[in-house]
Amino acid sequence: MATSTRKTSPGKKQRLGAFGEGAVAQHLLSRGDEILERNWRVREGEIDLVSLSTDGLFHFIEVKTRSSLAFGHPLEAINRDKAHRMQRLALAWLATHGCLGCDYTIDVAAVLISADGSHSLEYRAAIL
Repeated sequence: MATSTRKTSPGKKQRLGAFGEGAVAQHLLSRGDEILERNWRVREGEIDLVSLSTDGLFHFIEVKTRSSLAFGHPLEAINRDKAHRMQRLALAWLATHGCLGCDYTIDVAAVLISADGSHSLEYRAAIL
């Protein structure tokens, strides 16, 4: 019988992700955005956060959270395929909410949690 080499339990991984999404949501709120959705899911995938900025722009945000750089910077996890999937998901969200034709961006946020519990947040807009 094979033993698992995975170091992160699903519960810990989910808590890590929830922490990162919460940190990004607070960042968005601090700049005046309204959080419209968290973890919006359809068959093709999930959008971590959807916000509406004060200028009427929809933001579809992919959040990557890490507790170390052992597997690279969190933003390195966003490849071309993931970016295109995010665009399709954003269009699905807009269609579902009667907003096709509205202005939007696909954004990414990286949250890196230090051993002492502090964290850093890097936010990049319009990845496509």
